[in-house]
Amino acid sequence: MKFKQVFFFAVLLLTAAVSAKAQTESGDLYQGMSRSIPNGRVVLPYGLSVTYDKTVHLIFPAQIRYVDLGSSNIIAGKAEDADNVLRIKAAIRDFETETNLSVVCNDGSFYSFNVKYAEEPERLNIEMQDFLHSGTNNLPTNKADIYFKELGNESPVLVKLIMKTIWQNNKREFNHIGSKKFGIQFLLRGLYTHNGLLYFHLLTKNQNQMPYNIDFITFKVVDKKVAKRTAIQEQILHPLRMYNDVIRVNGYQTQCSVFALEQFTLPDDKVLEVTLFEQNGGRHQTFVVENEDLIRAKNIDNLKLKI
Repeated sequence: MKFKQVFFFAVLLLTAAVSAKAQTESGDLYQGMSRSIPNGRVVLPYGLSVTYDKTVHLIFPAQIRYVDLGSSNIIAGKAEDADNVLRIKAAIRDFETETNLSVVCNDGSFYSFNVKYAEEPERLNIEMQDFLHSGTNNLPTNKADIYFKELGNESPVLVKLIMKTIWQNNKREFNHIGSKKFGIQFLLRGLYTHNGLLYFHLLTKNQNQMPYNIDFITFKVVDKKVAKRTAIQEQILHPLRMYNDVIRVNGYQTQCSVFALEQFTLPDDKVLEVTLFEQNGGRHQTFVVENEDLIRAKNIDNLKLKI
């Protein structure tokens, strides 16, 4: 009798162990109160090898926003003056346990890596640009609904696609807003709105042989009737995103950029002053946008996005 009882309990323990293993492998960890994650919801990681004496560089298509390391066996950091380049190497020589690495970029893309040690990694410099649009129907496999505070309810992936589409379409919606001095034209080519954001489509045309090197562009709300403005009378608006960062316009060439700003309007006594500054030069260009121009911004809900 005792033998039968022992055998019975042994069978129960074995059954429970097999059931627990099946639950662990399927993701059902809470006694039937949870569901396994479907394969379509899993972001597949890339395999990455690192070593102690060499640095692996990952080059992303946008500025790196967030990095998480699975363990202290690896170290990583953004390259100096290159916000889209991540440096990775082993912190411990010959570590045995595989770890992971996750990266979120400013365009809302998410990347995951399984990292292991290799004495001589096959790939030391990896460009992630090619992986961004590798999914079916030309959609990014790493697309996720990642949202950033400064963009409100707008997906950074959608913001990037909108700016890219505006830049590629290159339509002129305004004919009266711009500046032309020293053989340089600086124009507001179009103004668009979508989900709480304003998109400024700017054009710079160089009609001289000498190249035009761009330092930076400012957006400032200023008093309409004040000639000599002070810092108190100015409100600087910071673009949230930019597409096609132009740093040089060669002789007899034209370049366009798109800037995304938080949506705003202007009181009657204020205007928006947009200024293009030449690096190491004085051929600066300024044009003014009034509130009646802002409210004419074209709604792009029906814009056909180009991926």
